[in-house]
Amino acid sequence: MPDTVNPIIPGYAPDPSVVKVGDWFYLINSSFHFFPGLPIYASKDLISWQQIGNAINRQAQLSLARSDANLVPVDNGKVMIASGGLYAPTIRYHQGTFYVVCTNVIHLPGEEKDLTENFIVSTDNIWSDIWTNPIYFEFDGIDPSIFFDDDGKTYIQASAAPGPYTTINLFEVDLNTGAKLSEETIIWRGTGDIYPEGPHLYKYNNWYYLLIAEGGTHEGHMVTMARSRHVSGPYESCPNNPVLTARGTVEYIQYTGHCDIFQDEKKQWWGTCIGARVDDQGRCTMGRETFLTKVAWDNEWFTFEQVKLNPSFPEARSSSNLTAKPGVDHLYIRDAITANYQLTEASVTLTASLVDLSHPELSPTFIGKRQRNLHGTSSVVLQGIEESWGSAKIMAGLACYKEEHRYVRIYYDAAKLEVVFELVNAAKKIARTEKHVLGEVPLSVTFRMDYTEKEYRLLFSVQSSTGQDWTCLGTVDTLDMTNPDFTGPVIGIYALGEMEGVQVQFESLNVD
Repeated sequence: MPDTVNPIIPGYAPDPSVVKVGDWFYLINSSFHFFPGLPIYASKDLISWQQIGNAINRQAQLSLARSDANLVPVDNGKVMIASGGLYAPTIRYHQGTFYVVCTNVIHLPGEEKDLTENFIVSTDNIWSDIWTNPIYFEFDGIDPSIFFDDDGKTYIQASAAPGPYTTINLFEVDLNTGAKLSEETIIWRGTGDIYPEGPHLYKYNNWYYLLIAEGGTHEGHMVTMARSRHVSGPYESCPNNPVLTARGTVEYIQYTGHCDIFQDEKKQWWGTCIGARVDDQGRCTMGRETFLTKVAWDNEWFTFEQVKLNPSFPEARSSSNLTAKPGVDHLYIRDAITANYQLTEASVTLTASLVDLSHPELSPTFIGKRQRNLHGTSSVVLQGIEESWGSAKIMAGLACYKEEHRYVRIYYDAAKLEVVFELVNAAKKIARTEKHVLGEVPLSVTFRMDYTEKEYRLLFSVQSSTGQDWTCLGTVDTLDMTNPDFTGPVIGIYALGEMEGVQVQFESLNVD
């Protein structure tokens, strides 16, 4: 197996889980309020990955309408942005079937406590991208995982509510019906830190090893481990806990935690986990990404190497070995109105809607892709602009979106004949705009977003006979888009208007 390349899934890719079947490794991530949900990646070498589908890819499977993001005050005056939606999936394989188990976190109006819908979806052909409808099971909590024991029994282990002092609970389950086949019992409370979560069970050398996350998913995040001779415990804590963490270090890769371990064909152990590139001023431009680390066996416990950025990466830290099957990497917001989108190889036609990016429940007319490169450029051409757009109050352009509280965009405002730059971060109380007035209705407008670890630059160019002259309308320090959060940057196009049925055409959409 070649040397580790990190991050293996760059950009918005939290809570990884991996299973190896035959020659292939299959990986899944959380997706929160974006649809389709739960992206599936495949690799033969743990270096080059391809997105092959999404486990939630039909709106009939479930609704994401109540996946809005809560603003939660935390330490040092910061505000955590806690998204709802699809949390921490686990992928496993058993007797010819792939199983994904996950939580849909639903925010209820006026209620402090979330509703958690825990479910199982499955497929017997992961390359087909055809997954079952969810089978729900009773559990009050998040982060379920599946363990198939040698005696034929199947167990769910998960993090039981409420926080922050959650517990790791276990029960036997029927995966075909979701029925509980045993009482739910507490098997471990962790080492004493907050939010014991993300549990995975493994059986090795006649021991049951339990791997969990603790400390919250940001600065305090860590991986801890326990073991038992019996699946139901009691579990003894590893004397070397935490077995993996970046807290209290000056490592560039911070927030390491939420780990799943597995073996390759040479019996080498690996761990895949959350990590985040955090610079010395606290910028976390890409959000939580998926990293890989080597795991060793010392005859008693598993040991983990510190997560590092690949040393062969260029200083720009922008390499990516990630591809996607056509169309599977497109993202919409919550319960998308699919009739508002017409996609061809060359163009995307959007039907403008009344719903803006700031709406906490409804789905704006927006389609995008995850930002995969720390340094890169995204661009698009707005074509076929009509004078009638003014009366329809059409606003259309390019946006970098995380959730309803944070986005930066550049767009054409047809009613005012302006190109507008806008930055919004409600958690930091940031709201900033810049405007450029056009003298007439343009034939087309090209929008461009250049990005580095420290900055987004938003530019535009209006078609003219003298060529393409770029105007930079706004710059954004990426610190102004950084908060303790769950998601990452998604770059795409959108169309907003006050008249039904107005179509807006974009061409040459490119997202790095």
